[in-house]
Amino acid sequence: MNKKNNYKKYVFAIWASLFLTIASIVGVFVSASLGVFGLMPDFRQLENPDTKLATQIISSDNIVIGKYYFNDNRTPIDFEEIPKQMVEALIATEDERFYNHSGIDFKGTARALIYLGKKGGASTITQQLARQLFTGVRSRNTLQAIIQKVKEWVIAVRLERRYTKNEIIAMYLNIYDFNYNADGLKSASSIYFSKNPEELDLNESAMLIGMLKNSSLYNPIRRPELVKKRRNIVFQQMERNNLISNFERDSLSSLPIKLDFNPQSHREGIATYFRSHLQKYVSNWIKKNPKEDGSSYNLYLDGLRVYTTIDSRLQNYAEQAVTSHMKNLQREFFNQNQIEQNPTAPFLDITDAEIEKIIDLAMRRSERWRKMKKRGIDEDSIYTSFNKPAQMEVFSWSGDIDTLMTPKDSIYYYKHFLRSGMMSVEPQTGHVKAWVGGINYRHFQFDHVKQGKRQIGSTFKPFVYATAIDQLKVSPCDSLPDGYYCVEPGKFGGQDPWCPKNSGDRYIGKRTLKNALANSVNTISARLIDRVGPRPVANLAKDLGVSSQIPNVPAIALGSPDLSVYEMVGAYSSFANKGIYIKPEIITRIEDKNGTTIFQPTPITKDVISEESAYVTLKLLEGVTEAGSGIRLRHRGADEYNRIFKDVVTGYPYEFTNPIAGKTGTTQNQSDGWFIGMVPNLVTGVWVGGEDRSVHFESIAFGQGATMALPIWGSYMKQIYADSTISVSSGPFEAPIDVSIPIDCDSLSIELKKKSFFEKDGLNELGL
Repeated sequence: MNKKNNYKKYVFAIWASLFLTIASIVGVFVSASLGVFGLMPDFRQLENPDTKLATQIISSDNIVIGKYYFNDNRTPIDFEEIPKQMVEALIATEDERFYNHSGIDFKGTARALIYLGKKGGASTITQQLARQLFTGVRSRNTLQAIIQKVKEWVIAVRLERRYTKNEIIAMYLNIYDFNYNADGLKSASSIYFSKNPEELDLNESAMLIGMLKNSSLYNPIRRPELVKKRRNIVFQQMERNNLISNFERDSLSSLPIKLDFNPQSHREGIATYFRSHLQKYVSNWIKKNPKEDGSSYNLYLDGLRVYTTIDSRLQNYAEQAVTSHMKNLQREFFNQNQIEQNPTAPFLDITDAEIEKIIDLAMRRSERWRKMKKRGIDEDSIYTSFNKPAQMEVFSWSGDIDTLMTPKDSIYYYKHFLRSGMMSVEPQTGHVKAWVGGINYRHFQFDHVKQGKRQIGSTFKPFVYATAIDQLKVSPCDSLPDGYYCVEPGKFGGQDPWCPKNSGDRYIGKRTLKNALANSVNTISARLIDRVGPRPVANLAKDLGVSSQIPNVPAIALGSPDLSVYEMVGAYSSFANKGIYIKPEIITRIEDKNGTTIFQPTPITKDVISEESAYVTLKLLEGVTEAGSGIRLRHRGADEYNRIFKDVVTGYPYEFTNPIAGKTGTTQNQSDGWFIGMVPNLVTGVWVGGEDRSVHFESIAFGQGATMALPIWGSYMKQIYADSTISVSSGPFEAPIDVSIPIDCDSLSIELKKKSFFEKDGLNELGL
């Protein structure tokens, strides 16, 4: 009887223990679910996990050209964008029964408990996602680690109830940090292989799946052999699950780890200067346009999509053209500015005191000065620091150089480098297609497209001619005396007569307007502005989008104002757009992370001059490339420029045969070289010069716009025309239905060509 009672007590104790164990386990899970062990995500958080998403910058040809982010360079993708073999590799390696459980793999958990984790862990993909999203890094405290694990189980079950299996896989691969700002599969594909996820092959997919175990340990840059071993384990798991054959596993395992590593940062990649400008543009829009709930969009966390007007193909060609030409031009500049030849190199025609003033100003504007000043360091100590040698990395066209140099010497060094700015616009829409603000954004962050304003020289002359055409109906075939000419004192407010000279003091008696503009003849420009007045010319420039100050003086006819590439290209675009100015635009729309359009800009337009006047101005500007300062675009030559730059593959000679309207510009002492070239649906402006006006070539052979800037335009357009995927016109400019002003000078009678449009005093011909 006692044995029977003892047996009953024993069975009862077992069942009671089992019940208490189950009750305890259930209690733990219920407690975790109720938040006893800490806050748990509610349904809203499960529906909208707090993932930080980078803002994407998307080109007009639908290429992601950059992102804005703080720490998380994450761009979500849909399950359909993930290669099928990558999904198979993921499930085979991380969670073989993924499609057969509801968040917790009890078989895997039991195995892990029995073998103490020696035959693999028990975390399902859903549990790993729960940890990534909500619980974070596993605690080293055993009790805390157990509580985290329990919370992950609860969250995993909840996730399985709210999302499909495919959505869970996509979320997991979107959230994982693959190192080097490769947050999520899309960034990892781009950074490690320069591909989109759907373009990855099995070898590449397996490497990334292998990194999921521990991306810091399995780092393909630092530990390629270890990563290869881990990748091969992925292949083994795929064979085990009958996804690949034994032969395929052996073949794949023998392949090397082959990367196309392309780290992404705000200072690297394509269109860096444009992206910097765009960042300010979008940030200003965000300040003025809150969300519906009154909160502000976050440029770095909200996953916005900014669709830009930039064409990635044109942008690449523009950057290549700038790099190829500037590299060679800089080599020649160094050759001509050796200390033996020029003791004040790279500066010319200024005193030692003026040089010291330039260097002092550069020090005060430097980041070093700003940071030290902010820390409260006195100026004497700051000056002293600029003369202490320091290890630094400096720019060179052959690659960055690690060197020991004083910060002051580095300023002198950087002053040697010529800079450039370039922008392309589609005149019919105002869309900016390419934007190159300098030669290297990492080392030279000043933007010479929008920020930089330099004297524009003869590129301003078309505004003078356009004013005369629009007001006086002059023809490109009309002629004027090419002789010494003065604007009378006091006529436009000046106290002294203004008597500009031609380049080289050359005068040939009489020129047509087309010939005069083609050869940048100063005396003809002076006669024209004397007739129309500087104020109408300045007003025309303002109407064409020039916002900088233009003084009411006749000297503007020769290009004395300081303007930006952005202003000049916008203004010239009006000539190619039938006299209608469209403010250059850099975006087409902004979408939120859900794809909803939240902003679409409205074009800003203005009718400025008649269609006929715009067309006649274009015909004048065609003369520049037909027989003027832009003739290098047309034929093969053997001049000094060709001798120096013969190794520029895509450079001179260009041998274009299509209509091109353009204008070169060269300022005093060759400080600035300009070229603005137009074809019917693309207007491009280029500026080249030193950071300081005293940094320039000594001779006009190298310092003129035709040598400094025009080759960039030529190289750029040559690459564009060679690309059959780009629709840039090589045809003529569209003529108005009725053109009353004579433009075909070759068909005019000899008598008309010889006749001066203006008599000596200009009064009779003007009807005044």
